[in-house]
Amino acid sequence: MITCIILDDEPFAHKVLEHYISQIPELILKAKFRNAVEAFEYLEKSSADLLFLDIEMPLVNGLTFLKAVKQPPVTIFTTAYKQYAFEGFELNAADYLLKPFSFERFQKAIEKTGLLSKTKNDQTIAVKDEKGMANLRQDEIISIEGMKDYIKIITTEREYIMYHTLKSMLEKLDSNLFIQVHRSYIVNRLQILRITNEMIGLSNNTLVPIGKSFKREVQEILKW
Repeated sequence: MITCIILDDEPFAHKVLEHYISQIPELILKAKFRNAVEAFEYLEKSSADLLFLDIEMPLVNGLTFLKAVKQPPVTIFTTAYKQYAFEGFELNAADYLLKPFSFERFQKAIEKTGLLSKTKNDQTIAVKDEKGMANLRQDEIISIEGMKDYIKIITTEREYIMYHTLKSMLEKLDSNLFIQVHRSYIVNRLQILRITNEMIGLSNNTLVPIGKSFKREVQEILKW
């Protein structure tokens, strides 16, 4: 897991970041701060892998704060001011997100940190279709669709159709990665790009419906 903290003086920025963080299973939000003094005191006693840092803040700005921390976490700047980008990268920031930024852009920033590669789920699951046996990495599965006695597994590379039930497949999958959103669909949380009241948009540009009986659980787990 990747532990992270937020330092930003804007309440709305906290809400956006908290929501985005909740969409990536590997990220765990440990603490959030609205002023640099509290964040500095926290890092003097505790640690974090990743810091989301605003720049324009009262009293101490983000650049000054980062220079003062002895062993700073990997840092992603989140700011509305693009003129600080050069200085931000001079401080070895992993990325510089210009507000407002999309979840897709946020995901790219997380990938740039290199932290995901250390925690990436490399569990595999064996499947058998008309072409034979294959071991699929769970993190590369985008979605699974139930079709009576068969299921269709869609990965980043290809599709697999096999004799299996959706329920028994769900039991084999990593519960930190996968969630059933409809009686006929399971999706990988890492592959979700957007969510509406009725649909989930996935990384392969497909839309999956959210079942009425699953909506409450989807809202609670995905913090939507």
